[in-house]
Amino acid sequence: MDTITVIKFKPLTINAVAEIAPLLEYAKSRTCDYTLAGLLMWADYFKYEYAIIDNTLFIKGTDENDMTTPAFSMPIGAMPLRKALSMVAEYCCACNLPLRFSAVPEDRLGDFYSLGACHIEELTDWADYLYDANALATLPGNKYSKKRNHVNRFIAEHPGYTYCRITPELISAVKDFYHGLTRDKDTTQPTAAEERKQVFSVLDNYARLPFEGAMLATPEEGIVAFTIGEVIGDTLYVHIEKMRHDINGAGETINKMFAADMLDRHGISFINREEDVGDEGLRKAKMSYHPAMLLKKYDLSVIGNA
Repeated sequence: MDTITVIKFKPLTINAVAEIAPLLEYAKSRTCDYTLAGLLMWADYFKYEYAIIDNTLFIKGTDENDMTTPAFSMPIGAMPLRKALSMVAEYCCACNLPLRFSAVPEDRLGDFYSLGACHIEELTDWADYLYDANALATLPGNKYSKKRNHVNRFIAEHPGYTYCRITPELISAVKDFYHGLTRDKDTTQPTAAEERKQVFSVLDNYARLPFEGAMLATPEEGIVAFTIGEVIGDTLYVHIEKMRHDINGAGETINKMFAADMLDRHGISFINREEDVGDEGLRKAKMSYHPAMLLKKYDLSVIGNA
């Protein structure tokens, strides 16, 4: 059967969650691109489409550096990767498309060489920060002393604070908080505007998504921080973390308590806090938590098909 008739892509929407979620367990690289939120929150921006063949997920989108050029994610599922890659290559040949893959995890590059000579480009701004879960939950030793001090100060200054998991009944309050937090923010940057829109989308659909969330509040200020992530295998992926920066320690406290909560609930080993997207302030903040490793990713084009 002709490959072009086999791979029939359709738009990726929230209605695909039940189909896609089980297949994400096959992704062993712990990069955030193979999570529900990693796909859903950027589906509109990158024009993601998906197909499932033989219990394997194929994702087609656009190149982050050229939104007019199609690019594929690494297929994940029961099918051997090299076989799935050959199907994508046949599809591109039949459709007269360049054969490009986006955000390929470093530990899977070897399989892509089966496609022939490749041009490979490291995405230096898109490496994921991976942390030891127990370290973020306990903040041990001297290297975390500043983080512990911020948490202790928050607790001392707000003795009536509450930390609780987000339930559907709390979504309205969380949305009001986030609206106030972003009302006067500059969203002229396309990615910033898209992120704001997708955070609200996650909150609107929270009851339909297998996500974990928590909020931090004080008697005086109400909600001061919230976070949302998802657990896949041994890893918690923190997709959203928003806080009031004028409340000392709010960010450090929600970070620590959420890590401890998820460690206790799921027995996770790692926490992926995603990329810094080239933002120097964000990079400094992520490095201050002493990542166990950076998960590098690469764009890859097959020479002769590009």
